[in-house]
Amino acid sequence: MSGNAQTFVSDVQELRRRARAHIDKGAVTQNYGGDVHQTIEILQSVLATEIVCVLRYTMHAVAATGIDSESVKAEFLQHAKEEQGHMMMVAERINQLGGTPNFDPAGLTSRSASEYGNADQLVDMIRENLVAERIAVEHYRDLIRFFGEKDPTTRVMLEEILTVEEEHANDMHDLLVAREGRPMLPNK
Repeated sequence: MSGNAQTFVSDVQELRRRARAHIDKGAVTQNYGGDVHQTIEILQSVLATEIVCVLRYTMHAVAATGIDSESVKAEFLQHAKEEQGHMMMVAERINQLGGTPNFDPAGLTSRSASEYGNADQLVDMIRENLVAERIAVEHYRDLIRFFGEKDPTTRVMLEEILTVEEEHANDMHDLLVAREGRPMLPNK
């Protein structure tokens, strides 16, 4: 063994004792590095953001019209389903931490980082969704840095969601470019 190798030793008896003594805390163990109440509050905002995104994409999938709207409507519907998956992941995490996910529509928009929007033209719907995805991407990157090693489970969940949000932003960007006929990203 090299001089730099570390030995990992866990006091299994102590782990067993603590697990039994604090069974009422569910998944939150003594070595949880974050502030559980703060994490739950942050995740309530993330949950609200995902709910607003589900609602916006769903409304756009229903309301979009125009000669080439069917493929865009299908994209909106797919994104709504993926946002619903994110919503459920976040709600489950809140539950794991001992909180109750807040699905109450009262105050939903004030808890959300994203806006519902009011577009009625297809290109404006795409633009609204692109703006919302850009907000989500930046917000989730900030949260990932915040949680760091204090709460790796929440961080990894947010990283997974971020990957999809970046794909959504790219999809909306591509749709906007196709509708406006000009690239928005600089060519290199």
